[in-house]
Amino acid sequence: MLIAGFPAGAWGTNCYVVATGQGAECIVVDPGMDATPGVEQVVRENKLKPVAVLLTHGHIDHMFSVLPVCGTYDATAWIHPDDRHLLADPMAGISPETARMLLGGDHEFAEPDDVAELKDGQALELAGLKFTVDHTPGHTRGSVTFTTPYDGPEEVPAVLFSGDVLFAGSIGRTDLPGGDHPAMLHTLATKILPMRDEIVVLPGHGGQTTIGREKATNPYLQDLEIPKI
Repeated sequence: MLIAGFPAGAWGTNCYVVATGQGAECIVVDPGMDATPGVEQVVRENKLKPVAVLLTHGHIDHMFSVLPVCGTYDATAWIHPDDRHLLADPMAGISPETARMLLGGDHEFAEPDDVAELKDGQALELAGLKFTVDHTPGHTRGSVTFTTPYDGPEEVPAVLFSGDVLFAGSIGRTDLPGGDHPAMLHTLATKILPMRDEIVVLPGHGGQTTIGREKATNPYLQDLEIPKI
């Protein structure tokens, strides 16, 4: 698997381009502000063809460039229905301070021509890649994560694209519109804690980590327990 990631824009949001290898179709995860040139460079250098954009949630720092990326490559945007309204109205999901900063520029937002909705537990197959979709509310109502399967070669670990649900040593904030701290704790307990330790976490901000490392060191996971069924 080819995974090229780079931080984009003033928020340093990690954008990922994922493919089975060079010369293949690919997907783009979370093209944030100023992500378009980075996507273009990765696509050009590896002779890739983007067919889909996967959005972990609808915050503007993760979907700022979804319209130009989808338009350039005729790709489908995938988002959870609870965050879909943010594609056309991203100001509804950010703080007043951020809104004031952005309103100084000339920015227009709209849905891409082709939008598909994600659902919890969905098995998504795109560009020769397989992902499991988990609805992980808390940071936003429509936050999701994407996990690659465990059935690859032993030397290739599963990968979790965690968006702003889980970071190295921290979690996403829950004080913005649509945030819900109890929902975040439930997400962490029911979705993150049961995951296998060796899964590599590629978050929306900051460096990569593993599920095992976060279980051992992340203060937000220390006192949580997997609910008994």
